[in-house]
Amino acid sequence: MSATDSVSIILPARNEAVNLRRFLPELRSLFPDAEIIVVNDGSTDDTLAVCAACEVRAVSHQYSKGNGASIKSGARAATHDTLVFMDGDGQHSPADVQRLLAVFREGYDMVVGARSSASQASVGRLVANTLYNRLSSWMSGQPILDLTSGLRAVNRRKFKQFLYLLPNGFSYPTTITMAFFRAGFSVKYVDIHNNTREGKSHISLVRDGLRFFIIIFKIGTLYSPLKIFMPIAFSFFSIGIGYYMYTFYRFHTFTNMSAVLFIAAIIVFLIGLVSEQVTTLIYKDSE
Repeated sequence: MSATDSVSIILPARNEAVNLRRFLPELRSLFPDAEIIVVNDGSTDDTLAVCAACEVRAVSHQYSKGNGASIKSGARAATHDTLVFMDGDGQHSPADVQRLLAVFREGYDMVVGARSSASQASVGRLVANTLYNRLSSWMSGQPILDLTSGLRAVNRRKFKQFLYLLPNGFSYPTTITMAFFRAGFSVKYVDIHNNTREGKSHISLVRDGLRFFIIIFKIGTLYSPLKIFMPIAFSFFSIGIGYYMYTFYRFHTFTNMSAVLFIAAIIVFLIGLVSEQVTTLIYKDSE
């Protein structure tokens, strides 16, 4: 039995016929026995015709539901034990999939392709991803080299435990990475280099800027909310103490502002404490 007999390769694609036509033959050549699934996310181009010509399986959405929704549809449709997710825009090299699978077979639950700084689409993306990586590494206590990479190999059974957590948009990699770390699963990073895509990206820094900013808060809520709320509560408390000392020294009084800051610190801390317990309940059924 081939090593790729138990592998399902899933590619979310929306109007990526040009890129699929270019790299699907190479992917099929490298993995002749693998199940290759292209999730057609409401495309209006020749995506389905390209899939038929390349003899790969197509799963279609009647309308565009988002990258995360495509990932979930592909995971549900897959029949093999190992899932490989890669972007349908041709940025990921099929040869890198072989490297990920080689490491995955060493016993890891998820192996992620970590892009180099030269592979980032823009300076803005590089700065944002660097911030996400450092924050998530601090939250999890583990080195996270690429929080938002779309190239990853995972254990299907363990991945499907967290389908209900995954958003329908572009932040699914963030969610699944932090979920795996929180559940105590093993995650490994492998260096990769992205190719240049043809056509226009579906991600807009202006339109999706707020979404990517929200990722920062999702990192905290998915792993350990108290690590986010505790510094905020401490800041309120410290400012309250400082302001109280100032007003007591100058006016010998305790002001309403100091009281508001102390109350805010207590409330933020309690919210973090409750959120921590809720997060624990989310992962209570994970293996």
